[in-house]
Amino acid sequence: MNKRMDKRRVVIPVMLLATVVLGAVLQKFPSNDSRPQEPNFQQQFQHAVALLEQRQFESAVQEFDGLMKLAPALPEAHVNMGYALLGLEKFKAAQEYFGSATTIQPLQSNAYYGLAVASEGLGEIRKAVMAMRTFVHIADRNNPYRRKANAAIREWEAALLAQKNDE
Repeated sequence: MNKRMDKRRVVIPVMLLATVVLGAVLQKFPSNDSRPQEPNFQQQFQHAVALLEQRQFESAVQEFDGLMKLAPALPEAHVNMGYALLGLEKFKAAQEYFGSATTIQPLQSNAYYGLAVASEGLGEIRKAVMAMRTFVHIADRNNPYRRKANAAIREWEAALLAQKNDE
């Protein structure tokens, strides 16, 4: 499981980038959620993302907490909060934020990826498999993380089978 933990350190920044790109795309299209359009909010969001990219997880958590008070229905804020908490290895809290992101936006694919990683961190391998399968199902066919997701699913299923055989 240590190799998987090491891979998280690479995955978190890349998934963060995907969240930022998705957020920028979604910002161009009108939506009926409570996405504040004030420049200060956008600047605060970008600042929080920058903190996350710089691996300043505690500060990023504080910034995303403030953003979610202003825009509680913004799934990207929930996802990024989840990744900041993953960086702090607070897997249960991260799991909750990824879950809330999927409640707000059921097709938020990077939330399912994060949910799978958080679940693995908690040793909840069955839940990790289910979340990662959802990611694979809804992620774009060209998503570069589909291959890694399928590899994780195979690894986790093998571990579950080995565990079952040991019982």
